[in-house]
Amino acid sequence: MSNENKTVNKSVKRVDAYEKVTGRAKFGADFEFAGMLYGKVLRTQYPHARIVNINTEKAVSHPEVEAVLTADEIPNNEFGVIIENQQVLAKEKAMYIGDGIALVAARTKKAAEEAVKLIEVEYEELPGIYDPLEARKPDTDSLHDELDNNQVIHHPLRKGDVKKGFAKADVILEREYSTQFIEHSYLEPEAVVVVPHEKNCLVSVYGSIQNPYATRDAVASVLETNLNNVRVTQNNMGGSFGGKDENISSMAARAAVLALETDQPIKMVNSREESIIESYKRHPYNLKYKVGATEDGKLLAMEIEAVADSGAYACQTPFVTWRSVVQATGPYEIPNVKTDTYGFYTNNVYTGAMRGYGSPPTIFAQESLMEELAAELNMAPDKLRHKNMYRNNSVTASGQKLDNHEVSLDEVMSKAMEAINYKEKLAKYNKQQKGDKKRGIGMAISFRGVSLGAEGVDAAGAIVSIQKDGSLIIHGGLAENGQGLKTVFSQIAAEELGINMDKINYMEVDTSIAPESGSTVASRSTLVGGNAVKNAAAKLKTIIKEVVVNKYDVEADNLIFRDDHIYTEDGNEIVSFKEIINTAYNEGVFLSAYGWYQSPEISWDEETGQGSPYFTYVYGCQIAEVEVDTGTGEIDVLNMAAAHDVGKAINPANVNGQIYGGVVMGMGHCVMEELETDNGYIKNTNFDDYLIPTAKDIPDIEPIIVENPDPNGPHGAKAVGEPTLELGSAAINNAVAQATGKRLRDLPLNLERVLIGRSLSKGGSK
Repeated sequence: MSNENKTVNKSVKRVDAYEKVTGRAKFGADFEFAGMLYGKVLRTQYPHARIVNINTEKAVSHPEVEAVLTADEIPNNEFGVIIENQQVLAKEKAMYIGDGIALVAARTKKAAEEAVKLIEVEYEELPGIYDPLEARKPDTDSLHDELDNNQVIHHPLRKGDVKKGFAKADVILEREYSTQFIEHSYLEPEAVVVVPHEKNCLVSVYGSIQNPYATRDAVASVLETNLNNVRVTQNNMGGSFGGKDENISSMAARAAVLALETDQPIKMVNSREESIIESYKRHPYNLKYKVGATEDGKLLAMEIEAVADSGAYACQTPFVTWRSVVQATGPYEIPNVKTDTYGFYTNNVYTGAMRGYGSPPTIFAQESLMEELAAELNMAPDKLRHKNMYRNNSVTASGQKLDNHEVSLDEVMSKAMEAINYKEKLAKYNKQQKGDKKRGIGMAISFRGVSLGAEGVDAAGAIVSIQKDGSLIIHGGLAENGQGLKTVFSQIAAEELGINMDKINYMEVDTSIAPESGSTVASRSTLVGGNAVKNAAAKLKTIIKEVVVNKYDVEADNLIFRDDHIYTEDGNEIVSFKEIINTAYNEGVFLSAYGWYQSPEISWDEETGQGSPYFTYVYGCQIAEVEVDTGTGEIDVLNMAAAHDVGKAINPANVNGQIYGGVVMGMGHCVMEELETDNGYIKNTNFDDYLIPTAKDIPDIEPIIVENPDPNGPHGAKAVGEPTLELGSAAINNAVAQATGKRLRDLPLNLERVLIGRSLSKGGSK
């Protein structure tokens, strides 16, 4: 009998589709409990100010108000996933415009909003720092009183000798690039409900929660209680993209304090304006690149300095900038590298995780740089990349030899080029074009470390339980954030046990049941979590085989699980899955299994930036075709080809969906999105001013799934969620440069920049 996959590598219907398309799915703001109160936050008036006095008397006297709290009533007022310096409520100083000053719980939402306005706060406005390049200067005052300077983190990487490398170079280019604050722009604003003294826990937290265990850690820390006293249940999410982590942890902690103060459930839901003002953003970067090459295009040396704006708090800056240092040189073999990435505190809105997590800014810079170098050398951009790209057994900037998986850069680039007819269009658009509307084509390639790597402990667990009727319940520690995790994990379990998908129910994450598995980030779920599910299902399969062997006197090695039945190797049916499970239960066999997967060993030297930071990598190429109105500066992205090696596509339709979404997000980041700030104040606090792509802006997208199964992945699967976003801005920027003859080095590529952008320069060569 054939062992061809029946469930894995197939485009199956999402298991959560019915609830969502029929409107039955409950999101955070949908939950109601008896006696529930509504919580609201008073936020600071100034980005940087000392809090002289808070008068809550008028708010307390409001007839519908049940509690008013300030920082003095918070058991432990500071939390943070890496550095615990984020305030639940500002105590002595407000550090950014989204800082909370006081909390109100009232019987109605309207009353809570009214009471917040009755709180009187006396401030002493303080001078702020709003530029990370200013914050890094040694004579600049430290924003955090306990620190001597404003540096959050510095990650160095050293390989070879850059001075010797540049001395041998025929051409040297030095360029500066910058990227902007980006809002996550999820459809559903943040929402939580906290219920006190429920189900034998101090507090139960429900809501739009990306990382339930991180939220549990923060709430337990703030309440100064044990982890087993805090139960977090994830509900359906209306988008996150990395944004509902510390944000939600802060909201949940505030609601928990109010819930215990009032002994009643507390609901908190942000308006869009509140969400944008308070929530963390993608880090803006200032990037300096210097590259040296031979006249025939061989890269000899690269020197990089990347400075990220951390905003008021550390949040994820130490880890975001670490990924930046690993991937800053791009997927190119360069013998001599000197890279330094930094994060600095400012009084801007703080910054944290967002899809791509440290790679989009560096890829924008280094892939723009490669096109500039190609122009300098009068070489085709694809030829320059092909000459220097990683291949099997290449050595990365951190000294890691790529010898344990297929390095598929050549394949993804070739397939993307073929899909969009790159060479013909490149030649065509290099010729003089008539009229204001001119076209161009540009590419970008990338490599990306899969999962957390040296950022933290990289392991995940799952519980698979077979019911006596042969159906399955799965509890996992990683969360469904809309990416299709429930479906993919159900496919993996179904494939392992040879049963149909309709027999499986994948439950919402509940921290009192599921094994702690870290955060659902870093495009790690399919590989790490999928392996845990596969491991648990494989244990159950072994147990079931023993029951079959004992009952039917057959060889265990010859058994095939398929189509809800068990067969011999030659195709003879032995027993149905349901029947053998019933037999096992009647014999008292335990049919639940705990699956656990820990990623392979990695290494990292903090002083030199040398080591093997990730156990495997994925590779991608995106090519953009644009039309630019040189009279108005308007960019129309016409076509995008996106080729991504995902190892193995567990669900190809789901992979295509990730590619579509990532490409559109990347396009938005490139041509229109920017959270605008003015000395710490946020200028565009709703979607009438903060622009994101609409259906009319979306180009024709050609998704190209490349499969080179990875030995570490479940059925060879790796990752796809974040790689699809990180390439778009560079590819579009390179296309715009060809169309206009102007090289833009600052995002976004808005009308003004396109019209007045710097001309392509031959300067900087040796």
